[in-house]
Amino acid sequence: MTALAFLSLSVASVVSVMSSGAGQQVPVFRSAVDLVNVGVTVTDRKGGLVDGLTADDFEIFEDGKKQTIRHFAAGDVEAGQAGPTMHLGVLLDVSESMGEDMRFTKTAAIKFLNTLTDAADITVVDFDTEVRVARYSQNEFPRVVERIRQKKASGWTALYDAIGVYLDGAAGQDGRKIMLLYTDGGDTRSSLSRSELMDLLKASDATVYAIGALEHQSASSRNEQRMILQQIADTTGGRAFFPTSVKELDGVYEKVVAEIRAQYTIGYVSANEKADGAWRKVEVKVRNARDQKVRSRRGYFAPFKR
Repeated sequence: MTALAFLSLSVASVVSVMSSGAGQQVPVFRSAVDLVNVGVTVTDRKGGLVDGLTADDFEIFEDGKKQTIRHFAAGDVEAGQAGPTMHLGVLLDVSESMGEDMRFTKTAAIKFLNTLTDAADITVVDFDTEVRVARYSQNEFPRVVERIRQKKASGWTALYDAIGVYLDGAAGQDGRKIMLLYTDGGDTRSSLSRSELMDLLKASDATVYAIGALEHQSASSRNEQRMILQQIADTTGGRAFFPTSVKELDGVYEKVVAEIRAQYTIGYVSANEKADGAWRKVEVKVRNARDQKVRSRRGYFAPFKR
């Protein structure tokens, strides 16, 4: 069985045992890939965001071979400017291990949603032993806030399954997909393994920003969970943050929102027509760039012909 076929089965198995809020069915993970979309963030040597670049400033390579850019959208630096449709996902850990951090986490999620109002819709996934998911339009924002506020900490932590369910639903959306994850990083219940989750993240075009609440974890657990959240974010070209108080959230959100609005979207159709389900490495470069760092997804799984 190839990697992509295995991924499709993995997500299907997760969805079959999870409940979906608002009576919605989570779309089946699609195995075909036509236009490969890559979200790209460019920073200078001081970490400042680089905006104003055009398609001609970029080069994109797949397995070392240069590709032709078919789609390009400049970073939406100013709020309200036209850009690709944005779909926002908020994943909220409400398991018992989050007990001491629940107030902080709920405040953080609501604060972020009040900051970023550009999204066409908001998918909320809250998880403990089970995973519950519902999608809301932007004008249903009060319902989102009420859903978050009502949550109480209980049960085990199906973190990997929750991310898998979100990615499954996001696969059916066109445009940019931004996922905010609030958790302590520890998984105690999922059907998906960590390696399976990483494969799903590699296959997805969502960008993940993780907010880790680790202050009440033991030193050994904190280090491991920090590493896991960092890996989850890095795989998608996103970032992980570890604030220690609500006061730090303003600074974190300024960085996250600035990155989201400055992110470039590049699309291409692979010159490799093989439908073999193989992993394909993607590298994005800025022409004639000095001391500039490019952050993006690292590749994708090719389509698989059954």
